[in-house]
Amino acid sequence: MKKNLSLIIIFYLSLITLSYGAASSGGNGAVSSSSNYDKGAYLIKKAKKLEKKGKTEKAKKRYEKALSYLIKSNEKKPNQPDTLNYLGFALRKLGDFKEAEKYYLQGLNIKPDHNGINEYLGELYIQTNRLDLAEGRLEVLKNCKCEEYEELKELLENN
Repeated sequence: MKKNLSLIIIFYLSLITLSYGAASSGGNGAVSSSSNYDKGAYLIKKAKKLEKKGKTEKAKKRYEKALSYLIKSNEKKPNQPDTLNYLGFALRKLGDFKEAEKYYLQGLNIKPDHNGINEYLGELYIQTNRLDLAEGRLEVLKNCKCEEYEELKELLENN
């Protein structure tokens, strides 16, 4: 009898655990209660893929939506370098170079060796024809042995 009772308890605990897991994730396995940062980062990645496919209008809409999530994230948890990086990135992609630069610089004040911010700020400098400043960002990345260095270096060589 004790064995049966133990099995029944284990069975019900398993059901509760499975129910909890199903309720907390969407059909694609993603957690539905993602943070605003996670939602913004996800949309940035989607927009980048759309951009590579030449779907610039769809990408722009994703960047705009990502921006709204990232602004909320920054309000809730200010001064997170990754959030500031993506805020700058979204704004740069939407053509607001001045505001993007502010976020990148704010992020670098917190974490001067942030690979993503250094690369993307370098890209902004290339886009705004400030190649000497882009070279400075490349210099910061030169010892990281990372893709950010290679990507920025290639962009500089092609300009």
